[in-house]
Amino acid sequence: MKYTLGFIGCGNMGGALVQAAAKTLDGKTIAVCDYDKNKTSALEKACGVVTATATEIAQNARFVVLGVKPQVMQNAIAAFAAEFRARKDVVIITMAAGLSIAAIRGFVGADLPVIRIMPNTPVALGEGMVLYATAGVDDSAKMEFLNAFAKAGKLDELPEDKIDAASALSGCGPAFVYAFAEALADGAVECGLPRDKAALYSAQTLLGAAKMLLEYGHPGDLKDAVCSPGGTTIAGMHALEKAGMRNAAMDAVTAAYTRTLELKK
Repeated sequence: MKYTLGFIGCGNMGGALVQAAAKTLDGKTIAVCDYDKNKTSALEKACGVVTATATEIAQNARFVVLGVKPQVMQNAIAAFAAEFRARKDVVIITMAAGLSIAAIRGFVGADLPVIRIMPNTPVALGEGMVLYATAGVDDSAKMEFLNAFAKAGKLDELPEDKIDAASALSGCGPAFVYAFAEALADGAVECGLPRDKAALYSAQTLLGAAKMLLEYGHPGDLKDAVCSPGGTTIAGMHALEKAGMRNAAMDAVTAAYTRTLELKK
């Protein structure tokens, strides 16, 4: 096999995954292509990867990552579907929102092994959440996939019918967190703190709290440990509850999920 990974389309998410994979694999085993040559040139310089055509990748990569937009996926695959069908050893990786494994196989015209992934933007820093579901992928290929993207962050397998719900949280969630971080910083600025200090303290507080959650578990227990009786934190929590913070957060996730379902129609 000439390449371990081949990326057809290297937008923001695809490019971030290339960078993550290049931390584990030799860049010479990763091929990339994109209509924007500036993107592939930048990845060549940053990661030592190889630029190739979509057809060359479809013919020669063990794993082919389809990084094109969902609305053009069918036309994109049509250009190299024959190359896929001629192979027995290729695994297709798709990250197109709303497109099922069955849809990808339909575009290819064969029931080839497919891994459907939904990563989020923090994969660029190795702190991403990568959801994945598989069909027709054996244990050996799954381990190769997990090893290739180990530096992207946490990878978690779940049934394909749960991916849309999960990605409404992990895929859209970074934007919700950024908005909350900005709001926390704005509050501190209103109290007289300089903007740069407020932004730093907000971001580091969220980072530390997230690590505590991963290490120690239930958010309710951790929250209660910070909320001393009659103290400042419980007063702040009262203000958040009064403003409907929990409802707003839940509504954000469910709205994102509902929109995902609408886009699939």
